[in-house]
Amino acid sequence: MAVIRAATGGDAPAVDALLRTCFPRDEEARLVQHLAVDGDLVLVLVAEDAGAITGMVAASRMHVTADTREVAAVAIAPLAVAREARGQGVGEALTAAAIAHLRSGGAELAFVLGDPAFYDRFGFDAAVAAGFDSPYAGEHFMALRLNDGPCIHTPGTATHAGAFAMLGE
Repeated sequence: MAVIRAATGGDAPAVDALLRTCFPRDEEARLVQHLAVDGDLVLVLVAEDAGAITGMVAASRMHVTADTREVAAVAIAPLAVAREARGQGVGEALTAAAIAHLRSGGAELAFVLGDPAFYDRFGFDAAVAAGFDSPYAGEHFMALRLNDGPCIHTPGTATHAGAFAMLGE
C-alpha cells in the first residue's frame, strides 16, 4: 500500500526518473524542473511503496481572472503513476490528496487537462472551465471549485505558469 506524502528535495531524482518512464517524451520531466526553478510549484506529492516512488502529482500557480478580480488558482499537472502500480488506486489517492491540500491552502480553483472519465469523479467539470480564455480550452480542460468563495459569473483568462509554454516544442 502506497503512502502519500509531500515530496522532499531528495525525491527529485526519483520523480524525474518516474516522469521520464511514464511519458513518451521528457517534456513532463522538464516541465516540473522548470516550474521548480521558476518558483511556480505550490505542491508536489509522491506515492511511496516499500521505499520506491510509485507516483507523483504536482500543482503550480496560475494567473486567473474572473469577474474582473484575481482568482487564487492552480494547475494540477502532471500526474504520473509507475506502470507496475497502475490499477491500484495510486492516481486516485494522489489526486484526492492534492485537492485536500489545495483546499486547505486557500486556492479557489484547480484546473486540469486530462481524461474526463478520470477527473469527473473528483468533481472536475469542463463547464466550470468553459469561458476561460486558455490555449487548452476544450472538453479536456476542466476545473474544480475548491472552496465556497465568491461565485464566478464571468470567466476571464486562465494562464498557466510560463514553463507550460515549452510543452509541445
